Amino acid sequence: MTTNGDPADRTLGRVFLCRVVEPGDEIAGRWVREFGVGEVVRRLKEGAEELPGLPGVSEVRWAGLVARARRAEPERDLAVAQAVGARFVAPHDAEWPRQLDDLGDARPIGLWVRGRPSLRIWALRSVAVVGARACTEYGTHVAATLAAGLAERGWVVVSGGAYGIDGAAHRGALAARGATVAVLACGVDRPYPRGHTALIERIAEQGLVVGELPPGDHPTPSRFILRNRVIAALTRGTVVVEAACRSGSLATARAAQRLGRFTMGVPGPVTSALSAGVHELLRAEAALVTDAAEIVELVGDIGELAPARHGPVLPRDLLAPAVRAVLAALPGDRAAAADEIALGTPTTRDDAIARLYELRALGYVERHGDGWKLTRQAMMSVRTGHSPC
Repeated sequence: MTTNGDPADRTLGRVFLCRVVEPGDEIAGRWVREFGVGEVVRRLKEGAEELPGLPGVSEVRWAGLVARARRAEPERDLAVAQAVGARFVAPHDAEWPRQLDDLGDARPIGLWVRGRPSLRIWALRSVAVVGARACTEYGTHVAATLAAGLAERGWVVVSGGAYGIDGAAHRGALAARGATVAVLACGVDRPYPRGHTALIERIAEQGLVVGELPPGDHPTPSRFILRNRVIAALTRGTVVVEAACRSGSLATARAAQRLGRFTMGVPGPVTSALSAGVHELLRAEAALVTDAAEIVELVGDIGELAPARHGPVLPRDLLAPAVRAVLAALPGDRAAAADEIALGTPTTRDDAIARLYELRALGYVERHGDGWKLTRQAMMSVRTGHSPC
């Protein structure tokens, strides 16, 4: 296998490196940047196990890399990927999302992609929704609702395909007939977790399934953490719905912060350990969000503002200030004379009588001999906020 400047050869070289080096390996990323894909591949294939052929590695680690290189079969990996409808996207390809370059030497060597849409186009308007695997019903509901709202507004929902919040986010987007991307910590040909096989297959049919690892590779704890940096870099912002203090989803949020992306959190009950990590995030520099409109206000274009929040407008709020003052001066348990009511307001007796007749016409008060009293409906409206009319 040669890996000269031809794009096809460079692609084959990167497929080879995906099998040899682990995701996020900054030393390998520096080799590629300084020496080029072809030279790194050549040294790994021709290297002696006892003598490092590239800088920055110990003899033990170099021996492991050389051993992996001897087993690498890039042509076979491409054939296996093609059999499941996957393709390999390299940094020199038009489909490559340029925002991944923000990862520097930790940038993926390449990405395996299942699905018809363009990863680059979808990533331009995407938001990550992540959180706890062992989430609550509240977290599931919020994640699905947020994802559906984002999808309805034309945003792509990105998550990790895991149980809990990830799965709820993917399902919410799909339920709204929207776009969603699952970024896996394993080969895209072997859905993980197994319980989400049907979900991930559906995402591959309607959206995109993405991963750094070559076909057949399995996930490990470290690969989950390294996968999170891709989710953070790929999207305009990351929303954490539920997360304990040691949740892996917080690693996605911290990666987003380091990359200058928007970091958001959805608050939960202060008594819930599954919201403790989110609350710590909010105490730092994350933005508090409660719905899709607030997320879009942060990550969207200028002018995509969330609606202003107002309390309910009560019928009595529509009364003129002088009329409201007379209404407030009426006792709640008995009738009162106009003189007594006027003393409780900054007005005269005659003006108070005029306001009382206005309130009578609106159904707030009624005459009781020489006195005035709140109607039963008016007293109920004080409790419920409904009009007495």
